Amino acid sequence: MTDVYPWAEIPASRIRNVNDAPVRNDGDFVLYWMIANRRTRWNFALQRAADHARALGKPLVVLEALRCDYRWASDRMHRFVLDGMIDNAADLADSPVLYHPYVEPRVGAGKGLLEAFGKFACLVVTDEFPCFFLPRMVEAAGRALTIRLESVDSNGLMPLRASERAYSTAYQFRRHIQKTLPQIVTDSDFAPLENPLDPDDGPSLVPASTLPKAILERWPATLEMLGDASFLATLPIDHAVGPIADRGGSKSGREVLDRFLQDGLPRYQDERNQPEAKGVTSTLSSWLHFGHVSAHEVFDALTRQEDWTPEKLRLDRNGAREGFWNMSPSADAWLDQLVTWRELGYNMGSQRDDYDRYDSLPDWAQRTLADHQGDPREATYSLEELARAETHDEVWNAAQNQLLREGRIHNYLRMVWGKKVLRWSPAPREALDILIELNNGYAVDGRNPNSYSGIFWTLGRYDRPFGPERPIIGKVRMMTSTNTKRKLRLGPYLEEYRTARPRDAETSTARLPFGDD
Repeated sequence: MTDVYPWAEIPASRIRNVNDAPVRNDGDFVLYWMIANRRTRWNFALQRAADHARALGKPLVVLEALRCDYRWASDRMHRFVLDGMIDNAADLADSPVLYHPYVEPRVGAGKGLLEAFGKFACLVVTDEFPCFFLPRMVEAAGRALTIRLESVDSNGLMPLRASERAYSTAYQFRRHIQKTLPQIVTDSDFAPLENPLDPDDGPSLVPASTLPKAILERWPATLEMLGDASFLATLPIDHAVGPIADRGGSKSGREVLDRFLQDGLPRYQDERNQPEAKGVTSTLSSWLHFGHVSAHEVFDALTRQEDWTPEKLRLDRNGAREGFWNMSPSADAWLDQLVTWRELGYNMGSQRDDYDRYDSLPDWAQRTLADHQGDPREATYSLEELARAETHDEVWNAAQNQLLREGRIHNYLRMVWGKKVLRWSPAPREALDILIELNNGYAVDGRNPNSYSGIFWTLGRYDRPFGPERPIIGKVRMMTSTNTKRKLRLGPYLEEYRTARPRDAETSTARLPFGDD
């Protein structure tokens, strides 16, 4: 627990000083630079910034900026973030906090924005996120600022620094969780405050009035344009990847969570692998990725529904998938996805800089794939053909069409989708490049540690060698469309996703080419 403010309960392991600069006590405000935890509730970073503001007797300013030159920037990704900005603006409208949403209108327009805020701020608090360009951006900001920059981890139930190494299998990481989490979950500082701006005790926040004129003139807030459908068309991003039907933001994320807990969870254990079973999987990954929904919020809602307390944890599981949480079978199975598999990816991203590179695969996987790199392929497809779902395999095409249309693939079929690209690519490194491009270009939850886990799993990460050794894939686990058709009821799914657009739609969301970093 932090020893700075007596009313604050944030684990010290979740707070990191990015630089060695001091706090400027005579600054005008405390700045929360919101880059990953894009929400106003259940947010350790916002809570930390508010605590600083109370202690210093200064207003709190929240800066949520969206650049236009990140890799794979498109209408799809931008729209989801803009929806979240609308929710954040509404949540903070009646609070003492000054919220400044800024959407970069052209490449380079946002350059110098954070440094300009830093000239007036006491210190800056931001989000820790171990993936994509965000870690490099935060480190660069720490070097540029002359005031303290703190990075706060609000990613998952386990602090990133609760693990000291990257785990190579889900079983090993599950054992770590089962040994470590019982103490964490019973601590008073386990979860962030539901509303960090309205604590039960501690001083009130000083109301914020306005920002310096120099900032407002050069980087004006774009609040009134966030909901304008034509606004996206003015931005230098990929307009061929259209928005999905789902709305981003905390409000819709909570609705998705509530609907799943009520309708999907009771059927999850038995029907989660059946693509035609609607509403059985949570589909929360997009809202979790953009920080619109917190893992702690999800866990709190689930435990309330299950009438669960930490005393019910079974400490004798020793890495077993079932029984540790001691909830209903469906809740136990879902938590293995939400905690074990999701946070396993965050563990890899935080522990290894090469989490997104081929050389991070296990040695056995690299050896067996190299041994079979020259094997004949039944078919090879270019990135462009795959993007358009133009293969001979109707199962794969349906999965790709779902990705084009909805920005996600059914959980089980996503594994088959990845395995087939490995078999259809001239070399395994090329397969990885294609999977990353397809996933990050179209999946709303792409560019995330958890999505990299899924991509790399198809090439052997977190897995073991399987026999007999096969052409092309060697000892990497095999999954086929033929076996998938035998195991699952795919008829309705194949019919629904025969094309990349719904039957009543006039245009496809598919696009080419892919942008460069």
